[in-house]
Amino acid sequence: MAIRMPRLVALALVAVIASVAGRTGSAQFDAVTLDDYSGAEIFERFCAACHGEGARGNGPVASSLNVLVPDLTTIGRRYGEFPAMLIRDVIDGRGIDKRAHGTRTMPVWGYEFWVEEGGDVVAQSSVRNAINKLVEYLRSIQRADGAERGIDTPAAR
Repeated sequence: MAIRMPRLVALALVAVIASVAGRTGSAQFDAVTLDDYSGAEIFERFCAACHGEGARGNGPVASSLNVLVPDLTTIGRRYGEFPAMLIRDVIDGRGIDKRAHGTRTMPVWGYEFWVEEGGDVVAQSSVRNAINKLVEYLRSIQRADGAERGIDTPAAR
C-alpha cells in the first residue's frame, strides 16, 4: 500500500532534501537564472569557448572558426574609449542589420538569453541585466598596454 501525502508536504520534503544535499555536495554555486551570474561567470559560460578565458581571442573553438576572434581586452584602445553602447548592441545582436553588415558569426545572445530565460517580459529584463553585467566585466578587463595576443593576463586595474 502506497503512502499518499498532500502535494504541499511532498514539495516541502523535496525542498528540504535538496537543501541538505546541496550543503553536503558540491560547494560551488550553480546559478539557476542569468540574474544569478556575475559578468565574469556569464563570460566564462557563454563567451570563453571562442574568446578564451582571458578574453584574448584564443579560446579552444577560435581556431576552428573562419573568422579571427577579437581580443576583447583591447576594445577601449581600438576605439579610443570603451564604447559600452556598441558592445551592448553587438552582444545582444537583435538590432544589428545583417543585410548591411553581412553574416553574423557570433551568436545573437540577446535572443539566446531571452529564450533560455523563458521568452517573456521578465526574461527581457534578465537579458538586459545580463548583458549589462557582461559589458561591465569587459570594461573591467581592458588593457592599455601593447601585450601580445594570446597572453591571458589583463593589466592591473
